[in-house]
Amino acid sequence: MNSLEQQFLQEIDTHKGILFKLSKIYMDDILDQEDLYQEMVFQLWRSYGNFKGESKFSTWMYRVALNTALVYVKKDQRKPKTNTINDQVDLPDHSDHAQKEEQLDYFYRAVKELNEVEKAVIFLFLEGLSHREISVQLGISEVNARVKLNRTKDKLQEIIKKQGYEF
Repeated sequence: MNSLEQQFLQEIDTHKGILFKLSKIYMDDILDQEDLYQEMVFQLWRSYGNFKGESKFSTWMYRVALNTALVYVKKDQRKPKTNTINDQVDLPDHSDHAQKEEQLDYFYRAVKELNEVEKAVIFLFLEGLSHREISVQLGISEVNARVKLNRTKDKLQEIIKKQGYEF
């Protein structure tokens, strides 16, 4: 393995949480999430030669991974769907950890009801990006990013309320 490959793998390992979150936000099924994760890594590797280091690796990674996810979702929507049951029934556990897991489950279910742009906005926000950084990633104005984020937050709250759960 050469140093370029080692450097790439080290960067992917450092920032793999980005890819996990994106795949979970955009895909329902665990196998589809794994496929999307692999596709993002593949596209990142294909594009790695074009990474000039003018921005942080994670910034460049966001853009490539988001674009890959959006293209992947569009392709996935054209495939015929098979009926699979992914929901597992667990006995309620009232521990703190179980409550946090339940909250995350409701959150991810709500996020799945958002459109692709709203998913990207909320993902970038959760990653700690500023309005300016979100605008750069999505190619929109900073004001537009702020408005989209506020509307997306409101929409998420409404979806979660409709699900019968409030944080």
